[in-house]
Amino acid sequence: MSGETKRLKRSEKYRKYYERQRELHKLIRENGSDILQSDNFIKSKDYIQHGTMSVNSHSLNVAKYSIALSQKLGIQCNQKDLVRGALLHDYFLYDWHDVKRENYSPLHGFFHPGIALKNAEKEYKLTPKQKDIISKHMWPLTVVPPRCKEAWIVTAADKYCSFMETLRLHKGHSRKRNRRRM
Repeated sequence: MSGETKRLKRSEKYRKYYERQRELHKLIRENGSDILQSDNFIKSKDYIQHGTMSVNSHSLNVAKYSIALSQKLGIQCNQKDLVRGALLHDYFLYDWHDVKRENYSPLHGFFHPGIALKNAEKEYKLTPKQKDIISKHMWPLTVVPPRCKEAWIVTAADKYCSFMETLRLHKGHSRKRNRRRM
């Protein structure tokens, strides 16, 4: 294979990748623009989640991978519920690493789904599926498993993204890079 052929194949691969990313970002904007533009969601860029990943970037990753997973597996979902639940699943609105914070707990993983749900309910009218996604995304830590397929998908996408981000295998770890708006 000639150098020119390899270059063209690589170029085509990148073009398809960026086209797919644009498609996923468009679906997130269509279904969650009010969330993306809210002051609290924007402030979540200041809270670190896994390693050096912001809560904001993590939530966007979970939304993106939730859509991709449902499409790849051919699972018909309510896309609006899927995206909105994914964007709000970690809507706890504080730095959980701050030991000086009032109500600090090293058991954050067990408690934050309920806190995220309370915060999201204050700002948004949530559907039962969106509530299930937010409150059950930490299963099995939440004990009660998700009840809808959208919640199962977000739970799986969250586990995958958390793993990749913690090991710094996921793109977008630079804090400067994470500050870009969608």
